[in-house]
Amino acid sequence: MQTTLAGFIRDTPEGREADAILRSCVHCGFCTATCPTYQLLGDELDGPRGRIYLIKQVLEGAAATASTQLHLDRCLTCRSCETTCPSGVRYGRLLDIGRHVVEAQVGRPPVERARRWTLRQGLLARPLFATAIGAARVVKSMLPKELARTVPDATPAGSWPEPRHARKAIALDSCVQGVLAPSIDAATARVLDRIGVSLIRVPAGGCCGALPYHLDAQDEAMARVRRNIDAWWPHVERDCEAIVVTASGCGVMVKDYGQLLQHDPQYAEKAQRIASLAKDPVEIISAEWPSIAPKIAMDQGSQRVAFHAPCTLQHGMKLKGRVEEILHALGLEVLPVADSHLCCGSAGTYSVLQPALSSALKANKLKALEAGRPDVILTANIGCMTHLASGTRRRVIHWIELLDARMVGGDR
Repeated sequence: MQTTLAGFIRDTPEGREADAILRSCVHCGFCTATCPTYQLLGDELDGPRGRIYLIKQVLEGAAATASTQLHLDRCLTCRSCETTCPSGVRYGRLLDIGRHVVEAQVGRPPVERARRWTLRQGLLARPLFATAIGAARVVKSMLPKELARTVPDATPAGSWPEPRHARKAIALDSCVQGVLAPSIDAATARVLDRIGVSLIRVPAGGCCGALPYHLDAQDEAMARVRRNIDAWWPHVERDCEAIVVTASGCGVMVKDYGQLLQHDPQYAEKAQRIASLAKDPVEIISAEWPSIAPKIAMDQGSQRVAFHAPCTLQHGMKLKGRVEEILHALGLEVLPVADSHLCCGSAGTYSVLQPALSSALKANKLKALEAGRPDVILTANIGCMTHLASGTRRRVIHWIELLDARMVGGDR
């Protein structure tokens, strides 16, 4: 694709990056076939190819409009198109650049700005968020059925083993997951402890930065990224071999730290190192399987499971099929899921900002997941987990919790 970027962005780092991405696109249209919003809406501008053209026009000097912003807002950033693209177009990064430019040109109405600010502050203020969730759980039985389904039940975390091994890894202290499902990180800590790795918490860390980054607050997001690097760095220098991120939505963000801070002379090298250490649990479990397999209790009976692979896991981190391999090795009956490449509609705050599209995607995903009548639905991201759970009576949990339950040795 030929480009002639406008002067306001041509010679900036973002402009050079966008130009290279645009030139790699051959506008073949393969991406539209795997785009969830294009499948729902049938509008070229609500597919990757159409959005690329919109971004190209803006970067070449055309005025962005509210319509431009709407089509970009409707994108889930699921990156399914990247998996399909034969030219390796880095669509997700181009979308980040395009959204930032469009936001600066178009802005948002006061009500929408307030809504996004409230989402950022409410979800990132952990004590406030925890209080709100606790209150919602108390009155859950009195809430309208549709609203009550969005409030997850409390799940006890169980024990978190004290650090006792020479091998150590850092746990991302996520903002939302720690409130909604503390059992996930605790289960991960127990699994790793049984194979000789201590998972440690670093209180000075926090939100990975993804939430503000995708809510028009990129400067705030970068501040959080730098804060995490500062908090983790002493442990990285000393003895930590990995940063374990149990929410794949956060994981793909941490793995992008090096790219996001590549032009920051103070943080570029550290960010690249942090990104290289970021691991989804499945990467560690796969590598350590020879130590894990003997600790699996294979006498717990067969169980039918359906696995929803989050977009951030299969498209963002390119780990498609890895969890399923572990589930098969556990002796589980892993059911096939139609259109497993498609998004469930969670996508961070998308379910709040685009409720109609999100609900349609959730309904389609649950239909596919429940087709084989699974005993439990598994996933690898807190957003997907809570989103799917709000639409089904079946149990929806993180797959690491099932692995923890099937391992022998250690306290729970």
